[in-house]
Amino acid sequence: MPFTVVRFNLVDPHATPRSLSDRYRAALEMAAYADDRGVDTVQTEEHHGVADNWLPSPFAFAGAVFGATRRITVTVSAIIGPLHDPLRLAEEIAVLDLLSRGRLVTVAGIGYRPEEYAAHGVDWGRRGKLQDLLLETLLKAWSGEPFSYEGRTVRVTPRPYTEPHPLLLVGGSSKAAARRAARLGLPFFPSAHLPELEAYYTRLCAEYGTEGWTMMPAESTPLLHLSEDPDRTWGLYGEHFLHEARTYASWQSKDIRSAVRSAATTVAELRAEGVYRVVTPDECVALGAESLVLHPLCGGMPVDEAWRSLHLLAENVLPRLKE
Repeated sequence: MPFTVVRFNLVDPHATPRSLSDRYRAALEMAAYADDRGVDTVQTEEHHGVADNWLPSPFAFAGAVFGATRRITVTVSAIIGPLHDPLRLAEEIAVLDLLSRGRLVTVAGIGYRPEEYAAHGVDWGRRGKLQDLLLETLLKAWSGEPFSYEGRTVRVTPRPYTEPHPLLLVGGSSKAAARRAARLGLPFFPSAHLPELEAYYTRLCAEYGTEGWTMMPAESTPLLHLSEDPDRTWGLYGEHFLHEARTYASWQSKDIRSAVRSAATTVAELRAEGVYRVVTPDECVALGAESLVLHPLCGGMPVDEAWRSLHLLAENVLPRLKE
């Protein structure tokens, strides 16, 4: 049985406040439906100041999902660690961990958009040191005991639900990220299929005497949309996939490695590339993938079409995969 993901970043380039509110509420209803149908996790993320309304507040969204669901996890993949106040973030995650009884998974990266740092008044050149401070502080804070922080003694309460602490992974595609994770004994979440970086991380864990593990994307991890007629869906909605692909690609330098990276400039190129895939239920079952990532509201996709895709996954694919 593959690991199943429903991704929400709430992008809508043509939204009004009213229509975006409707989209957010639809996403919560979809999360509740996915929860009832046995989907493993809702995945969300963090980006700031994007013209197409990319979600900037993943923990607020996660809290709403927890209120609408019973068992599904929420994976925040990823937060931009240096943009967060460490003590405040420790509190936020602890409260969400208590509310959800351990259903929150947080991946902490450092991001790749200098404009997000500038908008928040954070020094781009200090991002590595700020990420170290954040991760070290979170681990100390969740003990519930007083500790030294920036020259003063502080204590963060309440303690989280999960022992020894909420699930926290270090994300990234660099050796610095792997070193950071190994040194702190935290799991590593490479942003792409990078077995050489996984091996580097494993070797460093042995050198540091820490225990860790890797959650790495498969070599091919397409973002999926389900349809009984893929040709029709590409014709009607291909621009939504292309909008998101081009937006995301515009942020990534040549040094950034990502499982979701597209060079397409047209819908036809995007379809041929295979990063975003529209498949029938039969084709989805036949993929034989380690994980299935459904992106129902991709790029401002109409809510009705998003529901059709999710229903096909839940009613026509998941029961067959469980057989």
